[in-house]
Amino acid sequence: MSSPSKRREMDLMKLMMSDYKVEMINDGMQEFYVHFHGPNESPYHGGVWKVRVELPEAYPYKSPSIGFINRIYHPNVDEMSGSVCLDVINQTWSPMFDLVNVFEVFLPQLLLYPNPSDPLNGEAAALLMRDRASYEQKNTVRSMLNLRT
Repeated sequence: MSSPSKRREMDLMKLMMSDYKVEMINDGMQEFYVHFHGPNESPYHGGVWKVRVELPEAYPYKSPSIGFINRIYHPNVDEMSGSVCLDVINQTWSPMFDLVNVFEVFLPQLLLYPNPSDPLNGEAAALLMRDRASYEQKNTVRSMLNLRT
């Protein structure tokens, strides 16, 4: 087993042992779903999202691809495709990071601190900049619709 595949297996096991519900998409360890809970003190608190993760052959030297399966209203997530605009994952990924970092640090930070100046969802970005209370209320309601996936 090559070093990247050992690392892939180890990171996936760490993610499962961190109490995340993980569903394998196929027999390999390259594609799977993770059930992600919205962070406390955010309008996403209480919601659960199914996130698709795809690990490239070169993982951990190349970042995983992640996307929300069920809809989430956020400036940095394309509402239709679920694609995530996340600089740490897409541009500044390092082999020092692992899958637990993605779900315990990167995604919670993205949801807690949206960046409306670099949007994938222009409507969400405009609402956040114009009326933060309405943006948060809209997300609180949507999070309640995502109590289970």
